[in-house]
Amino acid sequence: QAMRRGEEWALGPRDRGPAKKLARDYVDAHRRPMEFYMYALILLIVALFAGRSHSALASYMQIFLLAIVVIIAVDGYFLRRSILRLVNERLPGESTRGLAFYAIMRALQLRRFRTPSPRLQPGDDF
Repeated sequence: QAMRRGEEWALGPRDRGPAKKLARDYVDAHRRPMEFYMYALILLIVALFAGRSHSALASYMQIFLLAIVVIIAVDGYFLRRSILRLVNERLPGESTRGLAFYAIMRALQLRRFRTPSPRLQPGDDF
């Protein structure tokens, strides 16, 4: 329970520190395209089953899957740049090792399953 709330003493080593907290708040305060990839994958799976009888649909699904991968890669790149710049501005001297990967993995999770739970809603100031 305390970990879900994000209390510092209850967090594991992966989630501890001011830079990780800032990264979590940044990710939680913004809606990102990569946040919705799970929904797109569900559509893709449904379309793949429907595509067995429609070869044209199957070829569109390959393009759709490639588009999902490109969107995640580009959005991940921009998220990495934003997080590293923000941490260097607000927490100079703080280590940024592994921080971009941490933020990207958090952004890829569905909001309700993120641990620790989001403290901020999209659009909130942090």
